[in-house]
Amino acid sequence: MKTRLFTGKLFSLPISAAFVVLYVISLSCNSNHKQTELQQLLYDELSPDMPGIVAAIAGPDQKLFWAGAAGYADTITKEPLSPSNTFRIASVSKTFVAAAILRLWEQDKLRLDDPIALYISSLHSEILRNGGYNPDSITIRQLLNHTSGMADHTHSDRYTPEYMQERHVWTRTEQLEELVRLGKPLDKPGARFSYSDSGYVLLGEIIENLTGQPMGEAIDQLLMLKQLGIANTHMESPDGDFSGQRMHQYHNKIDTYNFHPSLDYFGGGGHLSTAADLAMFYNMLFNNRFFEYTSTLDTMLQPFSGKSPDALDYRYGIWKTEIGGVEAYTHTGFWGTQVAWFPDYKMAIAVNYSQRWANKGPAPIIEKIISKSL
Repeated sequence: MKTRLFTGKLFSLPISAAFVVLYVISLSCNSNHKQTELQQLLYDELSPDMPGIVAAIAGPDQKLFWAGAAGYADTITKEPLSPSNTFRIASVSKTFVAAAILRLWEQDKLRLDDPIALYISSLHSEILRNGGYNPDSITIRQLLNHTSGMADHTHSDRYTPEYMQERHVWTRTEQLEELVRLGKPLDKPGARFSYSDSGYVLLGEIIENLTGQPMGEAIDQLLMLKQLGIANTHMESPDGDFSGQRMHQYHNKIDTYNFHPSLDYFGGGGHLSTAADLAMFYNMLFNNRFFEYTSTLDTMLQPFSGKSPDALDYRYGIWKTEIGGVEAYTHTGFWGTQVAWFPDYKMAIAVNYSQRWANKGPAPIIEKIISKSL
């Protein structure tokens, strides 16, 4: 059963039967005044350098479900941005990838401390060995929490706006070749945290090899996204989504709309989504809607204890932090996306700026939304 509800400038929001009652209640509990306040926060974020923003809140305990948008989906045509517009979520895909790996673990298809050599192609194992990596020593767990010692292929000089404007079509193999071209491993496996898209490229391959499906289809089925109402989240079409639903996203004022999706397609990123889908996904994740066992979420949130303080308190496809002094579990995406779960308030907030916010740290709008919605 699915229902579609609108509140204020809300877009149509598919949800599972378990949340129908809460959505209905939200219509009477969310005052027009609060909706106006939240919408104004979005307008306040706009500037000549920030042409658009979308945001969504999923907080069943507060009976709060809201999504809004402000600005333009395309600065040339001046098409208004809608909460129903999709966007490239980039590294927020890692939360989906990690959850899918943990579903395979629940199904006894893999063990987290198995060496990755058991699950990746012989070609990719050879590429790693030639680059100084030992796939017999790197484990799936170490890929999940970025402790494999791998560098990051996206640090290559080919990952520049000028090169990406050429719409180069990447392959997973080519990205791994770029990884080893950059240099030797950063450290021994398990020694320290170092964020690596390359590790999640390998996790994407593991998902495909174990399921016999393309990564996007496998994630959808493993997590039952469509059945649970996460209906607008999917891997982008291999040559790009030009359906008109995807908003334009900018980097240093350069329109990235025509950048080929393969630059970030194989596990480190690749999904399109909406703010409402992302908020609902995090809400469901922390309410154990995707896993068979409640202990699996505990595994996903296990911290890593390294030799030295880490840049991020990274778990498996997600990290722990504070936003506005409030504990949160979160992930960001390069093009301007952030989604966060606040356990104290049992509430998820997802946002996408059409160009990544300028200040270091969390998306500024999230802290402002917290102050208005609690």
